[in-house]
Amino acid sequence: MIRGLIAAIARSVASDVAFTTLTADVRAVAPSINAETVSTYVGLLERMFIVEAQQPWTPALRSRARLRTAANLHLVDPALAAAVLGAGARQLRNDPTTLGLIFESAVVHDLAVLATPIDGEVRHYRDSNGKEIDAVVTLPDGWWGAVEVKLGGPQMTTGATSLRDAVSQIDTDAVGEPAFRLVVTDTGPILTIDDGTVTCLLRALAP
Repeated sequence: MIRGLIAAIARSVASDVAFTTLTADVRAVAPSINAETVSTYVGLLERMFIVEAQQPWTPALRSRARLRTAANLHLVDPALAAAVLGAGARQLRNDPTTLGLIFESAVVHDLAVLATPIDGEVRHYRDSNGKEIDAVVTLPDGWWGAVEVKLGGPQMTTGATSLRDAVSQIDTDAVGEPAFRLVVTDTGPILTIDDGTVTCLLRALAP
């Protein structure tokens, strides 16, 4: 059953999946399980450092949008998601949706590796207007940065637009302007585009 739960999380990695959704998935191997039990097991997997919850960022908003407050779930190593799904390189190339989610999880993982030693956190932002930021890097002094993840360099402009739209919903008079806006891709150049957004490859992230 635990393997089934890990596989269910892998299928929804980097998403704010509901426990009811995970429960429906796990019932294929544990027909009588309920959402409360699934929640308990997810908590256990977190304590065992198998699952990591990416908590939501809840800034003040300019609009009347409501903030989504569910955590995104990740497996501690993005490669574990591919392994538990039995997805090799060929399968992932033929399934860009799953590949994109695993790539996003890899970006969040590496950002957390960089942020944690300086007491930072990596959260996510999503509101009821459909605006979202894949990763929000925060520090205790209020400093924050916005990160969008795109699978493929040609999508960097789309990512930059998405970041601008999401940041425009946030009350920056209250929380300050983002220290940076960053689009992380798996291919493409490293550069600063016209609006000041930086784009780089995942492998370029470093202290």
